[in-house]
Formats: sequence, structure tokens, C-alpha cells
Amino acid sequence: MPPRLVPLKDFREYPIEEMRQRLADLLSEMRRRRSVRQFSSRPVPRDVVEDCIRVAMTAPSGANRQPWHFALVGDSEVKQRIRLGAEEEERSFYEGRAPAEWLEALAPLGTDARKPFLETAPYLIVVFAQLHGLEDDGTKVKHYYVNESVGIATGMLIMALHHVGLASLTHTPAPMRFLNEILDRPPHEKPYLILVVGYPEIDAQVPDISRKSFDQACEIVDPDNE
Repeated sequence: MPPRLVPLKDFREYPIEEMRQRLADLLSEMRRRRSVRQFSSRPVPRDVVEDCIRVAMTAPSGANRQPWHFALVGDSEVKQRIRLGAEEEERSFYEGRAPAEWLEALAPLGTDARKPFLETAPYLIVVFAQLHGLEDDGTKVKHYYVNESVGIATGMLIMALHHVGLASLTHTPAPMRFLNEILDRPPHEKPYLILVVGYPEIDAQVPDISRKSFDQACEIVDPDNE
């Protein structure tokens, strides 16, 4: 059966100078983004976070299967259970499973097994990757490029949160299957990451780090425009 096609109506093209200005504004904004580990308990409007998730749901995905599920957690008891589960895995990591080289790479960031932000921040967004789909009758539906699709959606979510003035932190304790139990998610959904969301503490500090230069990160293969 051929795909059902509809006219492209919502694409917008901008004059070149406006294009450059919009991009300059976005680049300036995103260069201010930092991962935060010291969160305030100050409330955040839930509808704002919900709309940020809606932005993530516009991401492209393999065969349009949209292989993601987002659990938005604001319940203090559930956040506490998530913290306890995460810290148990993190202690195992830092005290035995992590190779010395990995611990050395983490040292400049000042991380350890304690994760108080999992309780302090007003919201956690637990992102699940659906390894396959399920029809109403239980039939499995194959998903394609699951990790890539969920990764793109998560990146768009992080950008949306920053755009509205919220801080975030990606947290990936390993393994993360305890999240399925706490949030009552089925086994075909694999925890992808926990995204901590809120306002930073007034006196929050971040590591003094730098990013790669453009030339280090990008190679241009375009001989006609050198």
C-alpha cells in the first residue's frame, strides 16, 4: 500500500539575514546551557514541563514508530524511591564496578554516589525506549533505530527546557531496570535516562570545563564553497 501523502503546509523559509539572526540568537542561548547538580525545590509549572515533552514528541523517528515513553514524576515519595534505587546502583559503580580510567575522567566533575537532586528538584522525567510496540491484541510491532530516535527526542527535550528557563541534568545509573518496577512500566520498555528538571540553586556551581572548537568537532567536505 503506498503511503498517504499530504501537502507540506507548515514549513517556513526565512530571508538569509533573518536566518542568520535567528541562528545567532539560538546559538547564544544554547551556549549558556549547563548541566546543573544543585537544584532548588522551588515549584515549576507542570504545564510548562508537559509542553516541553510535547516538543520532544515532535522528533523524527525510525519509520515514525515514536519508540519513546516519558514518565513525568513530581510525587515526593516516588522521587525518594528513585533516589534510593539510583544511589544503590551508583555505590556499586563507584565502589567496585567502575574502572580506574572512568573514575579519573569523572573526577573533574566532582560526582559521587550521592544524588540528592533526585529528591530536591521538583520534577524528574524518566525517558523509556520502547524496544518494540504492542497492538491492542498484544501483537508485537517492530521498532527501528530505537536508540537514535529516543536520543534525538531527548536532545530536543533538553533544548526546550533550557529555552523556557529551566535547568536539567541527565542521569544514567546502571543498570536502571529498577525504574520499570517503581513506575510500573512493561519489560519491553528500557529505561534510557533520568532527566532532572527545575531551577538551579541560587548559589549553584558548575565545573569549569570547555567544549571542543568547531574545527575539532566538524569536518567540512564541500570543495565548491571553499
